[in-house]
Amino acid sequence: MTTANLICGLVTLATLFYVFYLPGQLHLGPEKTRLAYLRERKEVVYENLRDLNFEYKAGKFPDADYQSLKSSLEEEAAAVLAEISHLEQAATAAAAVRSGTKKGARV
Repeated sequence: MTTANLICGLVTLATLFYVFYLPGQLHLGPEKTRLAYLRERKEVVYENLRDLNFEYKAGKFPDADYQSLKSSLEEEAAAVLAEISHLEQAATAAAAVRSGTKKGARV
């Protein structure tokens, strides 16, 4: 009986060690920027619009529901595109300032 208890205890310890052990280094992957997140979100919204249009043409949505969902998705797409444009313009302006200061330092 004690041998069985010992084996069960060892198996339990090994299982707990395997489940809860954290290695010294964890690979977390690349850090996602706001611009990358917004580009992914844009693709998701466009895909949702395509799916909504397909399902409407298949007769799964009444006209009022379709118009409501379509307008909300279009508003979200417009907001995402506006923020993407704003972030890209800010990045371009920052790059221009950095290159301008580098050129000024060389002259």
